[in-house]
Amino acid sequence: MSELQERAQRGNMDLQLAAARLAQSGAQLTVANAAGLPHAGFSAAYAREALSANGTFALLGAPHTPYDIMQAGFNASWEIDLWGRARRVGESAAASLEASAFQREGVRVSVTAEVARIYIQLRRVQTQLSIARQNLSSAEHALKLADSRVKNGVATRFETAASGAQLESTRALIPRLEEQRDALMNALALLLGEQPRALSALLMPQHQIPPVPTLVPIGLSSELARRRPDILEAEARLHAATAAIGAAKADFYPRINLVGSFGLQSLDGSTFGNWGSRNFSVGPTLYLPLFEGGRLQGTLALTEARAQEAAIFYQKTVLHAWHEVDDALNAYSEVQRSGKHLARAVDEHRTAYQVAMRRYEEGAADYLTVLTAQRSLLASQMEFADTTSRVALAMVNLYKALGGGWAAQTEEMGGMQR
Repeated sequence: MSELQERAQRGNMDLQLAAARLAQSGAQLTVANAAGLPHAGFSAAYAREALSANGTFALLGAPHTPYDIMQAGFNASWEIDLWGRARRVGESAAASLEASAFQREGVRVSVTAEVARIYIQLRRVQTQLSIARQNLSSAEHALKLADSRVKNGVATRFETAASGAQLESTRALIPRLEEQRDALMNALALLLGEQPRALSALLMPQHQIPPVPTLVPIGLSSELARRRPDILEAEARLHAATAAIGAAKADFYPRINLVGSFGLQSLDGSTFGNWGSRNFSVGPTLYLPLFEGGRLQGTLALTEARAQEAAIFYQKTVLHAWHEVDDALNAYSEVQRSGKHLARAVDEHRTAYQVAMRRYEEGAADYLTVLTAQRSLLASQMEFADTTSRVALAMVNLYKALGGGWAAQTEEMGGMQR
């Protein structure tokens, strides 16, 4: 399964989408931070112009012959962030970047858990397929024995019919399980971003359902759930929303910009580089919003409503996480207890079947007893395989509920063991 997890981290499409969204958020942060920095540029122009001979400039005696004009220069501006608008915009973008990073981590945890879940289900189906084939062999042996007894006159046609029916019922299980096996292999290939049947050679050999530890070190549910990527993402989005409120409030106050320019302008190329061709401008500008038609108030109300939504969503995410952790811990504990009982049931059913078959071979029991014991053994083996996979799946759900794992040392978390 480790190889599958590594390939999923490289090829999963959802992870690639999350990485692309993270890159977008990084670019947005760069754009937002640029708002608080000075801006500078260079411009140059050349034009051949002529004034109208009949225009207003003609009243002043301006010549109307064509002339050349050349100009070039630098210009710069910087908005003084007196009210923290640019700072809050950058803060909101940084929080959004954190949210995207936590979202990607959440996708990684989900993909890891999904790969493990499907892999466990695949091994469960393969185990059940092996059980069905073993029972098929037993059913074939029972049918041969029943035929022999009928030929020797010590059994009736009922025994061969019943054993034949059991044989065909067992055979019918195999195609259904093989269909499930192939579908799960393809589901894993899709998760890994690979074509159908690409994993058949790797996964076709049967392996046991992965074992799980009986004791899992955990901490307090509130501390463990705090590490969940979805909680951290919701917290970061709440931070971004509250920062946006600060930026919206700053729009109500005056904006002061420092602007300046320096360049050269000349009507003659030979004098363009002379010091006398210089021109410059430097000074502050002030903008005070007086009437915006309700735009500023609407923007502020919108950001406050979004912050309220983010706060409610954060509380909901935390509460949901606590419930998931508690449910996962409870399910893991209960399914383990059920598995212990089913393991003993399988042993008892196997013993009952062996005794019934031996007494049947000796002529001390009828075939109905063998048939009942065989069906009970098959059912208990299938159920035990299903429960064993449920134990492993409960571990996967616990891994996901805890945000991708648990504490390595219980003492470090100040918690308990389940």
